[in-house]
Amino acid sequence: MENLNNVIFYNIEQAIKTYRMYAQKEIKSHDLKITIDQWLVLKSLKENPNATQQELAETVFKDTASITRIIDLLVKSEFVEREINLNDRRKSNLKISSNGEKILAKTHSIVLQNREKALEGITENDIKILNETLKKITKNCKH
Repeated sequence: MENLNNVIFYNIEQAIKTYRMYAQKEIKSHDLKITIDQWLVLKSLKENPNATQQELAETVFKDTASITRIIDLLVKSEFVEREINLNDRRKSNLKISSNGEKILAKTHSIVLQNREKALEGITENDIKILNETLKKITKNCKH
């Protein structure tokens, strides 16, 4: 049986978890009150302003219960506003508030620095190959 440290999926998982912990620590060190998951949802909403809650969940790889909890926290933190959907009153439209825009602006340079640190010593070509390889793995698993 092979050692876990030689299994690519174990190493991918370890890299992601380590990066998320590092990124969260960096955001917290700047006294910003947002989690990585909240930031991902906020950024996704910024890029897809008309996205439904289900679409946001799929974009950030969360189940519906998790995305609901994250959105509730974003609303409570006044980063997102819920507006009644006039076409279907059972649904609400999500809108980034001015506080949400401010937190995205404040975190932008930190996010870029986090990525730069994580990719230190890795060439553009290595990144390109890794991206292509990860996309192939994803495609293989979707069939």
